[in-house]
Amino acid sequence: MKLFNQGIPRGSAMSYAALLEKIEILRSTLRWSTSMERPDIEKLLRQANVLRDEVMQLSHKERFVQAVSAEPVPDLAAGERRQALLGRSFVFEGTFGDNPKLLDALEVAEKAAPTELPVLIDGESGTGKELMAKVIHANGSRADKPYISVNCGAIPESLLESELFGHKKGAFTGAATDRKGKFESAHHGTIFLDEIGELPLPGQVKLLRVLQSHEIQRVGSDETTLVDTRIVAATNKNLRKLIEEGLFREDLFYRLSVIQLTLPPLRERRDEIPLLISWYADESAEELKRRPVKMTAKLRDFLLNYSYPGNIRELRNLLYRISCLAGETADLAHLPEDIRPAAPTVRGKATPAAMSMSDAKRVASDEAERAYLERGLQEVGGTVAELARRWDMNRSHLQILLKKHGLHSKDFRKDA
Repeated sequence: MKLFNQGIPRGSAMSYAALLEKIEILRSTLRWSTSMERPDIEKLLRQANVLRDEVMQLSHKERFVQAVSAEPVPDLAAGERRQALLGRSFVFEGTFGDNPKLLDALEVAEKAAPTELPVLIDGESGTGKELMAKVIHANGSRADKPYISVNCGAIPESLLESELFGHKKGAFTGAATDRKGKFESAHHGTIFLDEIGELPLPGQVKLLRVLQSHEIQRVGSDETTLVDTRIVAATNKNLRKLIEEGLFREDLFYRLSVIQLTLPPLRERRDEIPLLISWYADESAEELKRRPVKMTAKLRDFLLNYSYPGNIRELRNLLYRISCLAGETADLAHLPEDIRPAAPTVRGKATPAAMSMSDAKRVASDEAERAYLERGLQEVGGTVAELARRWDMNRSHLQILLKKHGLHSKDFRKDA
C-alpha cells in the first residue's frame, strides 16, 4: 500500500511515520482550539486516534518486510540516525532524541521486532523498559495481536502459577471457575515479563519449561495447551550477578537474552530532557483537560539540570504534579519539598537581594500565609475542623496548607 502526499511532487510516497506525524499535529491543533466547543474537539480527537490506529495496523506488514530486507545502516550522525529510523516508518510511542546509546537500543529493537526471538531489556528503574517492549510489539508481525504485561515482582509466589498459566475450577480454595492465565491471553501475541529478576526460583523452572515446549498446564488440570507467544522480558537488576548468587537460573537467562538491549539512564541522555518536558507538559495538560502551564525560568532551569534518580518516570510524575498544582504559571514552589532548592538565607532569613522579585514575593506570601494559619489555629484551640468551617475551606486543603508550613494542630490545643 502506498500513501501519497498532495503537497509534494506526484509519485513521491509519504512514509507512515510522516503521516502519523501529521495526525499528531492535527490532534495538537484541535486540542488547543479556542473557536470550537470542547465536545466537538474531543469527537475530532477520537476520530484522529482511530485514524492513527488504522494506519499503524495497515503499515505493520510493510514495516515487517522493510526491517527484514533492510541493508546494513552506514555510519550516520546522531540526528541522521534518528531521521533514518523515522523514515523507515519505525513506530515509536512518545518522543526520543539523538542520544547514541538510546539510538543503539532502538536500532537493535528495529531489527529484533519482526523476528520471533526473545528479547531481554535491562536498565535502571524508570528508563522506559515497558515502553520499549511496546515498541518491539508495535513494529513486529504481531502488532494486531494481544500485548499482555506481567509484573513478576507483584505476584505472590503462591499465586504465580495460576496467574501465568491459569487454573481449573476447584483447583484450590476460591477457584470458582476455569480461568485463563497470562500466557493463554497472549496467544499469538506478545507477553511482557517485567521485573523478571524478581521471579522466584520455582517460578523460573516453570517458565523455562514453557519456553522450551511452548506448552502450559493449568493448575488442577492434566491437559497441556499449546501457546504461541513472543517473549519480551525486562529487569533493573544484574542477572549475571544473581546467577552467581544462585538466585537466577543460568539456562533461563540464556533463553531470555537471545537479543539483549540496554536503556541508558536519563542522566546519560540529557539532550532528551527538553523534549520530554515538552511532551509530558502537553500530555498532562490533555489528561487534566487544561492548557499547558507556563514555567518560570528558575523552574525550567531546575528541570533541565536535575539528576532524575527516578529517570523518565520521575520526570513524567513531576510534570503531572506541576500541571495539577499550578495555575497559569508554575514555579519552584510547585516541586516536591524534598527536591525543592532552598532559597538563599542569612541566619535563617531569606535574603531578598539574592533572590528574584518573583522569589521575594513568594517568600513574603508564604510568611504571611503561615502567620495567618497560626493565628487561626490559636483562635480555635487547634481544632482543624472548626477552622475549616470558619474559613469556609475544604478540610483536606487546609491540612495540605498546614503540612506545607510544618504546623501541627496539637501544638495549638489549649490543654496541650
